[in-house]
Amino acid sequence: MKKNKLSPAARREQNWAYIMVAPTIIGLLVLNLWPFAQTIYTSFCEHLGFGHYKFIGLANYAEMFQTPEFWKATWNTILFCILTVPVGLFLSLLVAMLLNAKIKFKGGFRTIFFLPMVCAPAAVTMVWRWIFNGEYGILNQALGAKIGWITDPNFVMISCAIVAIWSNIGYDAVLLLAGLQNIPKTLYEANSIDGAGKVKQFFTITLPMVSPTLFVVMIMRLMASVKVYDLIYMMVEETNPAVTSVQSLMYLFYRESFVAGSRGMGSAIVIWTVLLIGLVTVIQFYGQKKWVNYDV
Repeated sequence: MKKNKLSPAARREQNWAYIMVAPTIIGLLVLNLWPFAQTIYTSFCEHLGFGHYKFIGLANYAEMFQTPEFWKATWNTILFCILTVPVGLFLSLLVAMLLNAKIKFKGGFRTIFFLPMVCAPAAVTMVWRWIFNGEYGILNQALGAKIGWITDPNFVMISCAIVAIWSNIGYDAVLLLAGLQNIPKTLYEANSIDGAGKVKQFFTITLPMVSPTLFVVMIMRLMASVKVYDLIYMMVEETNPAVTSVQSLMYLFYRESFVAGSRGMGSAIVIWTVLLIGLVTVIQFYGQKKWVNYDV
């Protein structure tokens, strides 16, 4: 059977489509795929300086898996996800539902909740460091206590988690708000006629209908939490005795690559992080079949 040949007009349209997507494809290859391929290769090498590398096989991975600091950073990353993702999703959904309700100054509240996303991370961190300061911070003054929120190993992870949750609530709430506004009002009206209360409506209508958006937000937040670096770097100084209690995989990558100069070890940590993100994503996509509802 002969294939149908495209008409000149269809061929021109196809060529224009290729031209339009070419910048994105080229950027993906040059800025993402090629550096990632280099990272994979570097993870099997020893950095000799001045861009020279020596292939050493699995030595970097063997050393990495035998280092307690690496396993501590892995656990810190997992713990950070556990502390930030569930609480952040719950609060974001709560804020989205409040913003979706019939209240005055709804537009102003949306702007206020979204403001942390447009503020410079360094400025946000400086404010929170002042709040958490153990000597003259307003939090300790309000509590009448002297707690080292960012210097005590028992509190530093919680403090960083609070900042992460606060910074992302507005953005996640806006995404969830879009999902809530797509729910047909007739569903609530029919449910009200049947005598269903607000709580039952939430579990039978709101949560199932917003679950696809909630799933996307959860995936985004999990990936961001696994890759956390800048927040910890700005909140906790390298000389801080509590840094090992909050050091994430990306923070360890920074120290190995740019402080210790071990690019091979740093690349191995990156590959491990990518595998961890892939594992979490696969689990989430498998689990979403049990709770995400795509029926309209």
